[in-house]
Amino acid sequence: MEGKTLAERIESYIKWLLKTSAEGIIELQRQELAERFTCVPSQITYVLSTRFTMERGYLVESRRGGGGYIRIARVPLNAGEDLKGWVHEALGDYISQEAALELLVRLGEEGLLTRREQLLLAAILNRQSLPLELPRRDQVRACILKAVIFTLLRDDFPGPETEC
Repeated sequence: MEGKTLAERIESYIKWLLKTSAEGIIELQRQELAERFTCVPSQITYVLSTRFTMERGYLVESRRGGGGYIRIARVPLNAGEDLKGWVHEALGDYISQEAALELLVRLGEEGLLTRREQLLLAAILNRQSLPLELPRRDQVRACILKAVIFTLLRDDFPGPETEC
């Protein structure tokens, strides 16, 4: 773990816990995690909010208070309806460039996009490639991303099956 930032170490530890969990769900105490890494609880909150997002394939439920906990679940993707539902939920009608890039990484991790496809899509979805004002740019980005992903998932490949 040498050379890793605190955030990277916390992220790695949580991912290891998820990987070793039979159900793919873990419950943690924010304070205990902060003590383990000798940091403030807000650092844990930062890692959760930036590294364990829906776009990256995680559901995070947090309950504050004395008996509070953090429940983290890795959302498995199947190439069927689960994936289509997840893409619609993760994208919505608008998606920022950063969230789109996280989604591409997740689809790559799941083996649904090659590295080359990720790079091509990242170039297409870049704010310089979409010279529009916000929020229209994020809306167009979401439409392009949905169309491309659903096209890649099709067996017969004639065209996208999504409407924006």
